[in-house]
Parts: sequence; C-alpha cells; structure tokens
Amino acid sequence: MQYRLVVLPGDGIGREVTSAALTVLKKIESLFYFSTEVEEADIGGAAIDRFGHPLPQRTVEICQASDAVLLGAVGGPKWDSLPGDLRPEAGLLGLRKTLQVFANLRPIRVFPELMDASPLKREVVEGSHFIIVRELTGGLYFGEPKERRQTANGLEVVDTLHYTEDEIERIVRVAFDLATKRRGHLTSVDKANVLESSRVWREVVQRVALDYPQVQVHHQLVDSAAMMMVQKPTFFDVVVTENLFGDILSDEAAVITGSLGMLPSASLSSRGPGLYEPVHGSAPDIAGQNRANPLATLLSLSMLLEHSFSQHEAASVLEKSVLSVISQGYRTADLAGRHHQALSTTEMTERVLAALEDQVGCQTMKSAQ
Repeated sequence: MQYRLVVLPGDGIGREVTSAALTVLKKIESLFYFSTEVEEADIGGAAIDRFGHPLPQRTVEICQASDAVLLGAVGGPKWDSLPGDLRPEAGLLGLRKTLQVFANLRPIRVFPELMDASPLKREVVEGSHFIIVRELTGGLYFGEPKERRQTANGLEVVDTLHYTEDEIERIVRVAFDLATKRRGHLTSVDKANVLESSRVWREVVQRVALDYPQVQVHHQLVDSAAMMMVQKPTFFDVVVTENLFGDILSDEAAVITGSLGMLPSASLSSRGPGLYEPVHGSAPDIAGQNRANPLATLLSLSMLLEHSFSQHEAASVLEKSVLSVISQGYRTADLAGRHHQALSTTEMTERVLAALEDQVGCQTMKSAQ
C-alpha cells in the first residue's frame, strides 16, 4: 500500500513537531509494510512571507490530490496587524472550506500520570475521556453577509449564522456513529432558548436519534455545558455542536487535561483527504529551540493512520506507544514537574520510536504463543 501525504509545517513550532511525526511515520512504515509519498507545502504566516497569501493555490491543489494532510500550526504576533482575510488563520479556514472537512473530532483524555497538571481537582477530572464533534464548515465563521457597514448612525457590523438542515444532519450522524462505538451517550449542545438556528439543530438531533435507539441523547444549552465541563467532565462521552460553540468548548475542555501538548484533532470530509493537526498553537516563544512537545502531533498522526490510511493496527500501536512513554515518566518541558527531567523534542521522539519497537515486539510474541 502507498499513500500520498501532504505536510504543512506552518509557523512557530509547526516545523519541529511535523518533523518528529515524519520520523515516527518512517518507523511505522517499516514495521507495518506500507509506504508514503510525502510532499511539503506552505500555509499561514510562512506562506504570507513567501507568496503574500496565507493559502497559495499550489497548497490547495496538492492537498486536494492527497490522501491526508498533516498540519503543524499557524499564526504568530508577526502577522497580527494584517487584515483578517490575509492573516495566517485565514489560510487554515480556507483550507478547511476547500477540503470540505466538516467534522472536527477532538478527543479529550485525562491521562492518569498527568492529572496533577490539570487546574481542576484530581477527583473531578479522574476518568475523563470524551470526544467533541464540532461542525467545521458552516455557522458564523462562513455565513454571508459578513461585513462592516457605514450608516448615517455610524458603523454597523454583520456576521451571519447560516446552516442548512443537511449540514446539521451530516455532522449529527457522525456523532451518533461515534457514540455507538463508545459509551452510547450523546450530548448535543445548542442555544435553543434564544437562537432559531439552535432550535432547528435540536429538531434535527431529535429526528436522527430515532435511527439510533441504543444511544442516550442529552440536550444541553451551551452556557450550562461550559459550566458542566469543568464541574463534572466525566459526564460527557460524545459532544456534538456547531462551529462557534465547538471552537470555544473544545479549548475549554483542553485545559482540563493540563496540557495542550497532548491533544490531537482530526477534521474529516464525506470524501477526500482528512486534515490532522495538534490542538496547541504555534508557540513562537519556544520555536526553533527543540523544546516543543511532539506528542499531540504524534497522536494526530495516529488518527490519520486510523481514518485516512485505514492502518488500524498501526494507529493503535502508535497511540499505545505515546501512552507508554508518559507512563514511564518521560516529559517535555510543558509537562515536567519537579521530579522530571525535561526532554527535548528530539529526545521525546526517540522515546516513542523505542516504544514502537517494544509494542510491535510484544504483539509478535503474543501471536507466536
């Protein structure tokens, strides 16, 4: 099997963490007997510096022709003064829209060894393991009109929250399908007491729920969901919501784990390549210092292997390898406590490579028995 992968390092620590992922991918290829044709392109601030635009046409074309896209990070203070449509983040939004990756999957897991890094009490976060399914190509971020207007009464601004029934149903079905493979509990987050779009959202969820009688459905207003997420995160299993709410709630949920450096994400379409990226930002303050935590990117690579390459065993082994290095006490600077030595990006990657060998060796021994 051969796959086509596009790597978009982007800005800040993006190049360091994607380089780590490619090193690990090469090892996985040798262990699981497949190959990957890798092509690199620019996005975000790096693309602005080279081409004057955050999403060059070449980047769009090679991403569309790929099996999967792995992104590092975009953004940084260097480009903060640019107009909105020319900022690095516009490149990412444009790529999501172009690839039609409408379903963003963001797993939120509290690792037992890292519970003390969470700002919440151990007894609150212990056992938390849920996934947020965020609609990614509609809502306020893409609705039209989106404009400033000079009127006789001064400046007015308009953002439009737009969804079709079909757009809502397709993301809701992704969430229901996930719930059937997990604990069978779905929380749909909306603002149905105020917004007409949320009332339609809730109606669609209730209709689709008839096709999934094995899934328990819970409707939650977004403000109370935000509160509940820090009060009782173990309540949640699969959370599905629209674009803006999902953006905010997923960042809130990320804090529960104690480190953005451990959180992956996958953005999937109904057909075509998926887009995979760590949740953390570009961290320009440590860029180029070999201090970045590569584990979120490696877990994103695991999701890529699972969803885009259908290399299910390889995905499982990589995830177990990341968990293994954490359980053995290895930490990068963002995770290191008083009793841990902070490893560099390269050193942590080497630990994962060693764990991969161990995991495959253990599986081979079990098969032989």
